[in-house]
Amino acid sequence: MHLEVDGGGVADRLIPEIRRLPMTDPAAEPLLRGLAEEYQTRYGGGAGEMSAYSLSDFEPPDGCFLVLEVDGRTVAGGAFRRLDESTAEVKRMWTHAAYRRRGLARRVLNLLEAEAAARGYRRLRLETGLAQPEAVALYAATGWTTCEGYGRHRDSPRAVFFEKPLSRP
Repeated sequence: MHLEVDGGGVADRLIPEIRRLPMTDPAAEPLLRGLAEEYQTRYGGGAGEMSAYSLSDFEPPDGCFLVLEVDGRTVAGGAFRRLDESTAEVKRMWTHAAYRRRGLARRVLNLLEAEAAARGYRRLRLETGLAQPEAVALYAATGWTTCEGYGRHRDSPRAVFFEKPLSRP
């Protein structure tokens, strides 16, 4: 396991490898499977959400999919896809249960924000749900603000929608 060394001692902070890849890459499979299981556990479903978008939506130049790996194991990741000329949507945020509460989701979110800004997007949006209070807390703590509903779940009372303006790098 890769750990950050701090002044001769070892900090409890992982240094994962960042990989940008297509969702068809074998390294994506643990994330996609884990996310589907998470949706099933928290919402009683997930197959529809996981198949609602084409995998090509998450490929450059309009999209991005990335994973964080520790010792060759996919432990976290996320993606974005184009909503319109100036807005992208964050999707597929996930962290393996054994690696949570270590800042990996925040790291993924920061990477996606920077990547989207570098590609010219001026705003990010996302949707999460009340059954994911950790996600709601993460987005609120990282400068995202709630916004009007949009997309497939715009009228769902269990959905929470966020957005964040981006500044150019």
